[in-house]
Amino acid sequence: MAEISNSSSISHFLLLPLADTRQLQLLHFCLFLGIFLAALLGNGLIISSVACSHHLHTPMFFFLLNLAFTDLGCICTTVPKAMHNSLWDTTNISYSGCAAQVFFFVFFISAEYCLLTIMCYDRYVSICKPLHYGTLLGSRACAHMAAAAWASGFLTSLLHTANTFSLPLCHGNVLDQFFCELPPILKLSCSNSNLRELELIALSACLVFGLFLFIVFSYVQIFRVVLRIPSEQGRHKAFSTCLPHLAVVSLLISTATFTHLKPPSMSSPSLDLALSVLYSVVPPALNPLIYSLRNQELKAEVWRLITKRYWKH
Repeated sequence: MAEISNSSSISHFLLLPLADTRQLQLLHFCLFLGIFLAALLGNGLIISSVACSHHLHTPMFFFLLNLAFTDLGCICTTVPKAMHNSLWDTTNISYSGCAAQVFFFVFFISAEYCLLTIMCYDRYVSICKPLHYGTLLGSRACAHMAAAAWASGFLTSLLHTANTFSLPLCHGNVLDQFFCELPPILKLSCSNSNLRELELIALSACLVFGLFLFIVFSYVQIFRVVLRIPSEQGRHKAFSTCLPHLAVVSLLISTATFTHLKPPSMSSPSLDLALSVLYSVVPPALNPLIYSLRNQELKAEVWRLITKRYWKH
């Protein structure tokens, strides 16, 4: 492919195909469709259950409601275009479509990470400082924290998208990813022009690492308190609210970190594709399952909502 001297001459990008043969493309379409529908159903049930049930109007479920919205946003940003490309045997995405995909993916994934950190704080206060729970996590404080998470995601996304798409692109228009993401686009930029964006990524990485340290510190304190609870029932209840959150955080951080920090010698199109699916597509579908299976209140409310709709029909 001939090199392209400037991003203004690029009308579209070419994404990484999900498969080489038509049969495998259709298989990938069916798999993505199943995951997409599962994510829509699971997150939709969580949103409906929390919104419709007054006894679930607590800080933990309020933040879970926000998390469900970020999950829906993430999967709706990446999967429909991938399904379209598989079904119609194409890899094209327009320049503006790619910019929109980068903006919304960074927005939702950043907001999700902030919300997961806030949910960790909620669990920390609930278990380690229960007497101060009502003061530290009142309705106004929760609204402010959720707004801060969404605002942080928006600001992060705006800075990265504006910065990345202002760079001249000197190395073609082929992206080594099945959706538009920052690292593959930066590989196309002129090597002497992307320093500002790399500095911004480094700053974002430091902030992410700081939040990760906060989560680790909080869980060390939480487990120290939980293990001192005398009754087995009390320990089980505490673990049932903490373990789903810990599982979600671990899946997101481990897969995303390994994808972007693995040595080049380990890179291959199939491995990169599998890893990117693990952190961008699988969590939005798995999160509702993880939370609803471990939380008895939510499970009961989801079941009540399903049976209520069933008996109405």
